[in-house]
Amino acid sequence: MLSRNYLEDKNKIIIIDFGSQVTKLIARRVRDLRVYCEILNLREFEKLKNFDEIKGIILSGGPSTVTKRIYPKISKKIFEKNIPVLGICYGLQLIAKIFGGKIKKSQKKREFGEAILIEKYKSQLFKNFYIKKKSKVWMSHEDAVSKLPKNFQNIASTINSKYTAIEHKKKKIFGIQFHPEVTHTEKGEKIIENFVLKICKIKKNWLIGIEKKRIIMDLKNTLKDRKVVCALSGGVDSSVTAVLIHKAIKNNLKCIMVDTGLLRKKEFHHSYKIFTKKYKMSVKLINAKKIFIKKLKNISDPEKKRKIIGRLFIKIFEIEAKKIKNVNYLAQGTLYPDIIESRSFSGSKTSKIKSHHNVGGLPKKMNLKLIEPLKELFKDEVRTLGKSLGIDDSLINKHPFPGPGLAIRMPGKITKEKIKILKEADHYFITALKEHGFYNKIWQAYAALLPVKTVGVMGDNRTYEYLCLLRAITSEDGMTADFYEFKKPFIQMISNKIVNSIRGINRVVYDVTSKPPSTIELE
Repeated sequence: MLSRNYLEDKNKIIIIDFGSQVTKLIARRVRDLRVYCEILNLREFEKLKNFDEIKGIILSGGPSTVTKRIYPKISKKIFEKNIPVLGICYGLQLIAKIFGGKIKKSQKKREFGEAILIEKYKSQLFKNFYIKKKSKVWMSHEDAVSKLPKNFQNIASTINSKYTAIEHKKKKIFGIQFHPEVTHTEKGEKIIENFVLKICKIKKNWLIGIEKKRIIMDLKNTLKDRKVVCALSGGVDSSVTAVLIHKAIKNNLKCIMVDTGLLRKKEFHHSYKIFTKKYKMSVKLINAKKIFIKKLKNISDPEKKRKIIGRLFIKIFEIEAKKIKNVNYLAQGTLYPDIIESRSFSGSKTSKIKSHHNVGGLPKKMNLKLIEPLKELFKDEVRTLGKSLGIDDSLINKHPFPGPGLAIRMPGKITKEKIKILKEADHYFITALKEHGFYNKIWQAYAALLPVKTVGVMGDNRTYEYLCLLRAITSEDGMTADFYEFKKPFIQMISNKIVNSIRGINRVVYDVTSKPPSTIELE
């Protein structure tokens, strides 16, 4: 991990992850306050010996229940260190259990979704939060505190949950049953702000400008005159990674761009031109279109597609990287969420949440050390960092794009014809979004080609062509998402343009499914 000596005051918030799907959002809210925080699983937290720099602890929600004989927990000794603690959902129940309260599983009064929180006692945690002593909050729980622990007081309730928020009468220990980190809780960010700034009294010291200087300096000190190889895709993460390293070591950075043939129309060469002309980087271009298409022939299973593309990319990259002499490091655009999602909340090797393509690097036989300058940052922080580096807006503001590319936006078998059709449809859609000022309002948008053909009429002739699906979603972090509500004239215009301009498509549909229950991508 890169050093953090640049901080005059090593103030930080520790978030203990109990397996909640929205733990990352807590960290986001803290970082938005310009305060540094880290997410630790139980095993990582138990290894901590020095608590001097920790100014506050947040216990996340999670799928576990304290009503069972064995459940994830922390030592009561933590509460003796005079460090403020905030428990959210499962975190509340854990605090209540540790201090002698009772928790029961409710079958009749479960709370999922919106609830009205009613103030029972004035608390610093809720300062400037309520509107007339009430507020809308978002719940997700079956268990609830049924008996208040000793020396705690009830500070807020809902109709179905008496002890929705509690606080210790003498110590700075708080518990809330709802989730202030999600946007569904009105002014939820205020609760986190109150806890971090007012209760923990932590200074605002997390600035991207300082981060940029720190990262570049650490890269210079670590890499010195050694060579680094980087797989450059033109996406936000790899672009910022490459520019940072290039600023640190100049031409000792060697980039490789592999054209799989599965990227958006003109995107690959556009990125290549920017890196070679504007930033004067050493970039080797590899045309591997034919190889990828050949390997994907007659493959329709989504997981097989992903594995074939991933393995082939690694193989090609490995071959090309070996041609560069005296390379010492492999650079990757790994982000903080990648790290979090690739480990388990318990710390066990068998229960990790997600296996991420960016974590772990390339095969060990490459004998390269891994350098990951962005691994402490969230996506929005990376974009801000990229802007401070002067990186082209066309790269920084680019929508997230999956590693397998258009292959997973084309359910069923992949053919040259279908790739050509999809590239054109996607190009029309994205271009229209930019021209009409929608692109930067949308988290992610794309066209997909569905593996069905439908009957159409063009002129006096019947057609039997593919169905094109358009998807555009709004999101804060990609974990939850809603479809973007276009007005009829725009959707009608883009539908007409795709059908009239592209042979092979005679019908366009718009996906209005949120996440959950669906995912953002089709495969």
